[in-house]
Amino acid sequence: MPEVTFYILSSESHYDRYFFACRLIEKAYKKGKFCYVLLDSLEQCQRLDDMLWTFRTGSFVPHQLFNGTPPEITSQVLIGTLNAPAEWQSVVFNLSSNMPEMWEDAERILEILDNNETTKIPARQRFSAYKQAGINVVHHAIAEINNSSE
Repeated sequence: MPEVTFYILSSESHYDRYFFACRLIEKAYKKGKFCYVLLDSLEQCQRLDDMLWTFRTGSFVPHQLFNGTPPEITSQVLIGTLNAPAEWQSVVFNLSSNMPEMWEDAERILEILDNNETTKIPARQRFSAYKQAGINVVHHAIAEINNSSE
């Protein structure tokens, strides 16, 4: 069973949500974790792809958009709308409105939410589904995002 953590930002800003996700992705990557970022659309994938290059001065998080074929270079973060390949199920960052289809195979699932009802309504359903599956869900309220370039 995966460890599931919900991060609930006080901000309603999508930018803040993606910025916070970039920080967590960078942290997981530096720890050597295989990461997959699940989003709802290709537009969202492209937005996160762009932010991972620019969110912090001096940061480098190798990543690529996932099109269904696992990349040859495995030491990078994958971003996509499809199920995570087996090798990238160590840490799944869920920024989508759906529960990851193969959630049982993940070691960790990080649900990152802004303070917007459009985001929170489907998140409540996922929270309930995780709890019904017997998973101890942890949540953190994030009061403020420092999104200045460090």
